[in-house]
Amino acid sequence: MFFLLRVAFWLSIVVVLLPSGPKTNPNAPEVSTFEAIGAAQAALKDARGFCEREPEACAVGSQALQVFGQKAQNGAKMLYEFLSSKADPKHDEPTGSTPRPGRDTLTAEDRNLPWLAPQKVSSPQNLPRRAG
Repeated sequence: MFFLLRVAFWLSIVVVLLPSGPKTNPNAPEVSTFEAIGAAQAALKDARGFCEREPEACAVGSQALQVFGQKAQNGAKMLYEFLSSKADPKHDEPTGSTPRPGRDTLTAEDRNLPWLAPQKVSSPQNLPRRAG
């Protein structure tokens, strides 16, 4: 929510500072940049006094923000646990999804075979040549 307010604030600042372009309506009111900034400051003062005028709405909004914060924290925790389980291949918790075809196709016998290191070759000239 605060992110959206910040984005709206900065976008409004950018729009205020953009040039207005050629006049198409000669009867259009002219507002200077300083007048627009003064109006924005007045609106900000009014928004700061909102909780004094409407304490019930402010209390409900505060509770809603707390619930939102708890949900965001819980969601971040779930995402962290999910990503941690994907990064740890030894994690034995079932994910609830079936493996994709072509993944983890080794049998227990395949996993028990000893690993054989490749043989060392002294130089490329000593490699056996293929016929044909």
